[in-house]
This record gives sequence, structure tokens and C-alpha cells, in this order.
Amino acid sequence: MYERLRRRQADLGLIGTKIAKQLGYAPNYWYKIERDRMVLPEDKHVALLDLLEVDGAERKKLLELRALAKTRGWWDEYTGLFNAEHTRLWGLEYGAEEISSFESLLIPSLLQTDDYARNLIAGDQVIVRRPEVRRRVQARMKRQERIGGDDPVRLNVVISEAALHQKIGGTDVLRAQLEHLVKVITIHDTVEVLVLPFSSSGPALGGAPFHILDFPGDQAAPLGWHESAVVAEVIEDPTTIETLTAAFGSAAQASLSREDSLARIRDVITQIGSPL
Repeated sequence: MYERLRRRQADLGLIGTKIAKQLGYAPNYWYKIERDRMVLPEDKHVALLDLLEVDGAERKKLLELRALAKTRGWWDEYTGLFNAEHTRLWGLEYGAEEISSFESLLIPSLLQTDDYARNLIAGDQVIVRRPEVRRRVQARMKRQERIGGDDPVRLNVVISEAALHQKIGGTDVLRAQLEHLVKVITIHDTVEVLVLPFSSSGPALGGAPFHILDFPGDQAAPLGWHESAVVAEVIEDPTTIETLTAAFGSAAQASLSREDSLARIRDVITQIGSPL
């Protein structure tokens, strides 16, 4: 919601101090409202829409989003376990229309099996305490509900071929994970997984995953997500998001087709062989 309003603010050339003054807030407090994504009181929200000259269908949509923001999402249950940026990402995923993800070494979180996720999370002994593993896996499985249902998110994924061979949890866990990946791809036409092969001479995107989230509505600005061993954050800067979008497009162009990617995943399953 605030991303839409910020884009409108930029279009009108309004600075934060002027908005704060019009709404009767101190500039420092208004900055906190923006950064913490606090839900404005209804009268202040309406005044903000008036100030930004938002009307018609867009005004109706933003009022609906405000009402939705006041309700508790499933991710609120995990606020004591994850930092604010992670739970913010999950709320954004919940409202996204389309998500584009790049992963170089792992199967993306939204496509992981329970066992794969558990072994991956349990292996992070620096950040994750053993008693937390079960709930962290539970949260990851909950996020995956966006793939199904009556209004599924459109999920576009590019993974390096290395991710198909990384034995998280061992051979049996990897095999089950790849079989699950094939199942999801064949069942959901809203999920596209492309494999960037070892033989590709395309762009080297490094090891850090990133995601681009698109939202319904012409005025809805896309957002990004970047995660590394020390940083995890939602990206709002339009220039950075344009760079990520171009990088994802280049990776997708250098990847195998949907059909060939599915065949490559099946080939790896065959190479692994049947469980003993």
C-alpha cells in the first residue's frame, strides 16, 4: 500500500516534510510511519489520499488495502522468531500477483519439500537454534499455500543446474525434492521453472538469490528481495529493481525451455537412481 502512495508522492513532487505538516505530524514521526509501515488512522489515511489526489478505482483499492492491513496475517504468529524484513516479505508474497525468483545453489523456498527445508534450516547452526527448526519449517510450508488455491500467485523461477545436484539432506531427500519439483511443475500451469545449465555462457549471477514481486494494479510498483549470509531486505529502489529485472530476464533467456528444463530435472532423478 505505502509503495503505491510513495510512487504517487514522487509523481507529484511532494516531499515528506510537506505531507507530515498537512497531516499534523512531526517530520520524524512521519518518517517512522513510513519506515515501520504503520497503519494510519482512517481520517489521516483519507486526508493523505486527498493530498495525493488519489481517486476512483485506485482510491477504492487503497482503502481496501488499509482494511486488510489492519487484520492479522498468518505471519504475525512468527514475529518473535524472524526479523521484521522476513515477515514483511511474507506479507508481500501474500498480496503479490507474480513472483520471479533466481536461485543458484538451492531449490527456492516456495518449492521446497518439508524434509529438504528441515535439513537446510537445521544445517544453519549459527543463526538457527535447534528448538526453532520445526516452526521455521512450518512457516516455510505455510508460505507455499500461495501456489495453490483459487487465486494462485504466478511463480517464475530460474535455478542453476547446480541446485539439482546439491545434496541437501542426502541422496534420498534430494530425490524426493526433485520428484516434488516435477509434480508441482506438471500440476500448476502458473509455475514455471527454468534450469540454467552448466553449459550456459549466460550471465554469472553469483550465489545470492533474489526475488521480484509484482502486484495487481497499474500504480503498484514492483518490489525486490535480496538475501545473503548477512543481509536480508526488501528492495524498494526502482533503479535496483530494474537491474534485478534485467538480470532475471538474461538468466531466463540463457536457460533451457520449460520442457527441456523439466526433462533435465527428470534426467537427474534417473541418475540418482531408485532408493534402496
